[in-house]
Amino acid sequence: MASILRNYKIPQLAYGSPSVINDTSQSFFFQWMFPNRNNHYMGILQLLLHFRWTWIGVIYLHVQSAEMFAHSVLPIFSLKGICFDFIERFPKIASSDNVFEVMRKGMKLYNIAMESTANVLLVHGEIQSMMILRMLHFFSKFENKYVTEKIWIMTAQMEFTSLAFQRDWDIDFIHGSISFAVHSEEMLGFKEFLQRRNPRVEKEDGFIKDFWKDTFKCWFHDSEEDMKVCTGEEKLETLPGSVFETSMTGHSYCVYNAVYAVAHAVHAMHSSILRQRSLMDGRMWKLNQPPWQLHQFLRSLSFNNSAGEEISFNPNGELVAGFDIINWVTFPNQSFLRVKVGRIGPKAPPDKVFTVCEDAILWPSRFNQARPLSTCNGICHPGSCRMKKEGKPFCCYDCFQCPEGKISNHEDMDECLPCPDDHFPNNGQDFCIPKIISFLSFEEILGACLVIAALSLSFITVLVLGIFIKHHDTPIVKANNQHLTYTLLISLMLSFLCALLFIGRPEKFMCLLRQAAFSIIYSLAISCVLAKTTIVILAFMATKPGSSIRNWVGKQLIICIVLCCSVIQATVCTVWLVTSPPFPDLDMHSVPGEIVLQCNEGSVTMFYCALGFLGFLAVASFIVAFLARELPDSFNEAKFITFSMLVFCSVWLCFVPTYLSTKGKYMVAVEVFCILSSSAGLLGCIFPPKLYIVMLRPELNNKEQLLRRKERKEQH
Repeated sequence: MASILRNYKIPQLAYGSPSVINDTSQSFFFQWMFPNRNNHYMGILQLLLHFRWTWIGVIYLHVQSAEMFAHSVLPIFSLKGICFDFIERFPKIASSDNVFEVMRKGMKLYNIAMESTANVLLVHGEIQSMMILRMLHFFSKFENKYVTEKIWIMTAQMEFTSLAFQRDWDIDFIHGSISFAVHSEEMLGFKEFLQRRNPRVEKEDGFIKDFWKDTFKCWFHDSEEDMKVCTGEEKLETLPGSVFETSMTGHSYCVYNAVYAVAHAVHAMHSSILRQRSLMDGRMWKLNQPPWQLHQFLRSLSFNNSAGEEISFNPNGELVAGFDIINWVTFPNQSFLRVKVGRIGPKAPPDKVFTVCEDAILWPSRFNQARPLSTCNGICHPGSCRMKKEGKPFCCYDCFQCPEGKISNHEDMDECLPCPDDHFPNNGQDFCIPKIISFLSFEEILGACLVIAALSLSFITVLVLGIFIKHHDTPIVKANNQHLTYTLLISLMLSFLCALLFIGRPEKFMCLLRQAAFSIIYSLAISCVLAKTTIVILAFMATKPGSSIRNWVGKQLIICIVLCCSVIQATVCTVWLVTSPPFPDLDMHSVPGEIVLQCNEGSVTMFYCALGFLGFLAVASFIVAFLARELPDSFNEAKFITFSMLVFCSVWLCFVPTYLSTKGKYMVAVEVFCILSSSAGLLGCIFPPKLYIVMLRPELNNKEQLLRRKERKEQH
């Protein structure tokens, strides 16, 4: 194979620093030995996204590959959330005449980069780009400007190269930088090979002598320069990395593989031609075929190099290889280390194509070994969302607190999200908390107090009823329509007990029963009050001579009033229960942090119809009682009924706005309180005067006393 390679005309690959490779060699190298550029650029994008560096600056050289990168690749970066503080192209050196103009523009560009708020600068360059960066960094010190430490991200086309006069310049500005390099492996024996190379061994190699003189600043005996004498014993490994690297770089590794790839391809092409030609015709084939015929053999080539790595090409003629992610670590003696901290492996599984070990990275000193940030503004923490700044790039935004009821559980969210219906935001609005189930229960203090009040009032009502039944034959009990009084007391007792239906976990039966029972029982109680006051007025009118109203006064009228009012309310409730009955429901939104178990009233119209009829009866009772309050009847209790209905109406007038303004279980508690207080108003305003006479002044509970009181009223 070696003899074939010697006879075949391949582009010359120069020895030494990659910076001296001629244009033909570079063209060959990048065409055949550089992996797919898309993998390279997507690796840069993934690196930026991994570290959340969304605000960067870009510098690129005036070369075709960099121009393509700026116009075709950077728009893809923008679509993925990367935006740019600046995108600048380094001026092209057309000739030696415009060097100073180029450097002036270059310094202006470098100052833009140093003054940028972006901490990450992406440089797309070529092999000589490092020399330019070192020069700009060096001259910036003479402008008395503070040079900010930045994180340089360098493409795989770049390499560390220097001019002779740059060897003593600082390289600390690249400490902590990250670069991409074509994947390489350590070659066994490579360092030993370099250590054996010296002018004493390679006496006929003029290049080594020139390299030796420039590197070690010495001269040979045939030189007239005033320098120390080169002995040939100087050691390359003693040189700092900025002068000479003894490890094989990605570029050198590619050159190594390129030579072997060409050799294997030539061998394959030679073998193919020999199989096609007859060896008997005496003609000898010469290895002077045009290079383009070699391409098809390179595409199908696959071999293992001496490092054990498989070298192959895809159908497009691109090297199937990945990229190493390199972290640059510099030292005060001008040495540096290239530390591999990650990999882009196109052959790896999809979730392993891009890998990086963040803990292995050394950052520039000003970041105190914390992950650097490079954003247009600070991070919007959970609990807030982003809002774009007008006139600024899309990644520049302000942070706003999430509105009530919404959360953001990640950094830099574009909008806040509502919690599920059964959850609510925490105080920081960065996660959702399950809502507690709420209803007016018997166990809590409020529910227990209402239960005690309801039972106590119902017990008091039973005592009053018992007293009236015990003294049913006394004049004061008879004079006040005892059966109507019994009915009123029973309805009040039931209304107190009805309040218990509103307490406890809402069930279907409870929801169906409680509003209907409350409406019908209250209608019965108020109709009894209305009947009492109506009878008083009719009785007074019936005492007038020749009055025909006397025929209306009697039990039939009382039954008619009570029955009609109760039947009307029962009809309303029946229609309500048949058409749109109440049902248990979950209210997710009224009370923050709670799921309110409640009875949905079904038809709100029917609910307010039932309440409206109760209000109509109450107002009617109040008006009739007010008109009858001064009638001269010793049995007249209209004054007490007037006051009781005033209390009743006041309670329910206050109920409506209070009920509508409260939420959750407290809405139910308001209704229960109104039921108890209004019923207690009727009980407390109507019956205590009678109880006072029955229990404490029995001497007044006789017919003579009642007639005497009637006469005094008539005289008055």
